Amino acid sequence: MQTTYFAGGCFWCVEAIFQRISGVTSVVSGYCNGHTQNPSYADICTGSTGHAEVVKIVFDEKKVTFQQLLAVFFDTHDATTLNQQGNDKGTQYRSAIFYEDIEQKNIAQQYSQTLGDNIVTEVSALDVFYPAENYHQNYFNNNPDQAYCRMLIAPKLNKYFHS
Repeated sequence: MQTTYFAGGCFWCVEAIFQRISGVTSVVSGYCNGHTQNPSYADICTGSTGHAEVVKIVFDEKKVTFQQLLAVFFDTHDATTLNQQGNDKGTQYRSAIFYEDIEQKNIAQQYSQTLGDNIVTEVSALDVFYPAENYHQNYFNNNPDQAYCRMLIAPKLNKYFHS
């Protein structure tokens, strides 16, 4: 098993995508690489903690490769807009890959370079990860009728998995 951390805007959207990828065994929403210890969602929303909203993805590399996960990541968010995904603005919504080893770093850098000069995705070593509060976990699956889920996540899932 391997672990990686992807930040692609609101973690609810990213979580919902990767929960549906064969070979992914666990997805946990949380916060990465800021300077506030044990931040809350309210802290993160201020944009002053330095953290990114991320998903921690545990995957079976015999079933899905890191490069395949990168392809999903870049296909399902806007990696060309600095600190913004749709209406979500701030450094907490930045596009980023937080790696645990040099191999992931090299693969992530090489992959993003093939996409062109307009990619703003940060590739950084993982410093710290804090799981988000329980109500953020498995959000779409637990709240499919919530307005945000119906208007933003469901269409994103539909577009990616049915196009």
